[in-house]
Amino acid sequence: MGGVLGIGLGLLAGISLFASKVFSSERPLVGDLPKVKITAPKISRPTKETGESVYTGTEITREGLLFFGERGSLNVWQVAELLPGVFFESADANNLAAEQTGIRVRGVRGMLGSLTVLGVPNYGGNPIGPRSYLYDLENFEGLALYKGAIPVSLATGVGTRGGLLELRPRWPKDNTTAEVKVTTGSFDFVRGYMRVDTGRLPDIQGKMSLAYSYAKSDKWKGPGDLGPRHNLNIQYVQPLGSNLEARFLFNHNDIKLNRYRYLTYNETKDLNQNRRLDFHSDPTKSPYYLYYDYNRAKHLNQDLIGILNFNPSPKVSLSLKGYYQDEDAKIWEGSPNVQGSEGIQKRVRDIEKKGIIPEAILSLGQITLTLGFHYEKLIMKISTENYNFNGSQPVYRGLGVVASASPTYTFSPYLQIAGTFDRIRMQAGLKYFHMKEEKSEGYFWNATIGDLQRAPDLDRKEKMYEIWLPSLGVSYSLNPQTELYLSYGKTFIRPYNYLPLVSLYHRLRGNFTQAGITLADLFEGLDIERADVIDLGLRIKGGGFDLNPTIFYSYHKKLLTNVSDPRVRDGGRPVSYRQNVGKARGFGLEVITNVYLTDNLFFFLNPTYQKVIYAKDISFQGVTYNNKGRQVVDVPRIMLVGGMTYRFQNFFITPKIKYMGKRYGTITHEEKVSSYTTVDLTLGYQRKSLYSLRNLKLSLEFNNLFDKKYISHISAFDDDTSGVRYAVGSPFTVRGGLSFDF
Repeated sequence: MGGVLGIGLGLLAGISLFASKVFSSERPLVGDLPKVKITAPKISRPTKETGESVYTGTEITREGLLFFGERGSLNVWQVAELLPGVFFESADANNLAAEQTGIRVRGVRGMLGSLTVLGVPNYGGNPIGPRSYLYDLENFEGLALYKGAIPVSLATGVGTRGGLLELRPRWPKDNTTAEVKVTTGSFDFVRGYMRVDTGRLPDIQGKMSLAYSYAKSDKWKGPGDLGPRHNLNIQYVQPLGSNLEARFLFNHNDIKLNRYRYLTYNETKDLNQNRRLDFHSDPTKSPYYLYYDYNRAKHLNQDLIGILNFNPSPKVSLSLKGYYQDEDAKIWEGSPNVQGSEGIQKRVRDIEKKGIIPEAILSLGQITLTLGFHYEKLIMKISTENYNFNGSQPVYRGLGVVASASPTYTFSPYLQIAGTFDRIRMQAGLKYFHMKEEKSEGYFWNATIGDLQRAPDLDRKEKMYEIWLPSLGVSYSLNPQTELYLSYGKTFIRPYNYLPLVSLYHRLRGNFTQAGITLADLFEGLDIERADVIDLGLRIKGGGFDLNPTIFYSYHKKLLTNVSDPRVRDGGRPVSYRQNVGKARGFGLEVITNVYLTDNLFFFLNPTYQKVIYAKDISFQGVTYNNKGRQVVDVPRIMLVGGMTYRFQNFFITPKIKYMGKRYGTITHEEKVSSYTTVDLTLGYQRKSLYSLRNLKLSLEFNNLFDKKYISHISAFDDDTSGVRYAVGSPFTVRGGLSFDF
């Protein structure tokens, strides 16, 4: 670690010294070239929240959102991959495979992070984490990513150990317009999008936008469809006087799909043969659980956000956010072992969230004070239904797991002080996270009576979790073009892994009760995961380039880790389950490089080096593995994303390259995933106006241009030692699109 940090610090110091000399206004260099003002649009830039003084995040601009074309429109994490330290992959070529994706932010799974819309959290359970497939990016102006020091004013959902992604809406326009986009491509992909802005309405002066999209495609391997996906987005802005305004956002997303089949490690060794291995199309063919329509899902999500902004004076800003979110999901998965034989397990999720976020921002001379709190009530109803086969016909065998529907309450007050003093900007924030889970009664399915039966050993106690989350930031302007910054933040993840613990206890209930262990005893070992993150970076803004190298360090504690319990036997071995006892540390260097050679030629190169290693050995099934000091599962040491855009008159060409270093699928590093490089290419034609049409754009997208065969992501927990599954990267894909305004 010392060598890496030493090199990084030396690099930053050298760049700082060079920048301070080159851009010094007091001593211009002899022979300097004339300054050229570049007006090419930028795809990313530093960002901060209202009330802050230090830039601790990076925003992908409207131009950047369009960089990934149609794939970026259907999953917000795809666009975040434009930034260093972010690794995103989907099982589907067109990003329609909801919840079959892989996301990493500086080595931490993105499911352990937050997704917000203007600070309102979006998340669910089973699996835990953000629902990144719910939004059409055409309805948003920008996307901000925070990796370490998380702004206190952004509600954090499940937590922030995997970073925080904030969507910033593209609110209704002042003038009346309509936008249309139609795309079609490989695997019978089709998507249509339309948005209408009313402009300022007479008399009331409110304005509204209404957007709808439809998408559908075949799977690129095996039988089945993805979609249809219906998305509706309504936004409304209403002034209520000179200093009072109300805003509303409603988002509805409905998708049904057939799932992709993952590969075993042995199957990944021959991708020429197994790349398109998937579920079969004959319900009478054995194994029956591999029939494609026994592996499908339906997702329905609705979000309603209301915001009231009140500015009684230039120095006082008050806001009140309220939200309601509802999720209804059903996932069918075939399995070789459902109650001892092959079958189907159907997971049902019914999740409801209500919350409010009042906030005040006060300007006191050079000091800005922000204070507020986040309150939320969550009701999460999760259950499973089991089916076995009688011949080739699935037969209902009753409920499997019935998870608690008791409410969970979150209360998080926060305070931040920020100030600017000549060349120095400073800020300090503190958030208190408090979560209370109500007690719940346990039940199990009694096959004899064909109904649920009360089971006190399945009861769970009332439990409270709390953590203090400090954040600090300071920056120093060496000159108008160069800034040095340092930030610290404590990140966290609220307890999860509930359903796997409940499922394990149900499966070995007799063994646990014989040992005097209840389900509540297993839940006693769950706690808040936490990490301390430090960033040291430099931002240089030249006449035709931006350069932002950052050294980062993180120390992770109480990670969810497998432990062995000798009191209970599972197939002759001590039973294993996950508890919050693990540790890991990460450090590395990431660089954002944007170069604007002319108004018509731009390129970027964003490399990342990250070393994320286990800080202690892991025990599993009575065996202790020598994994201390090894790279965490599914985390490459080296990643790189780069690309360019060249415009000639009304035409443009945009190639993009992505390199992913080698990774490992297990903590023992016995299952190696090779590195890979993919190339994408977009060709297009744009005109600002043509007859009555505006912003006309024709595009042709080529993804995985050279049809590289590779493994995209791994479907497993960080500390899994068995049951690891691998997703195959999508093949060469073509899409053509037409869009215009009128």
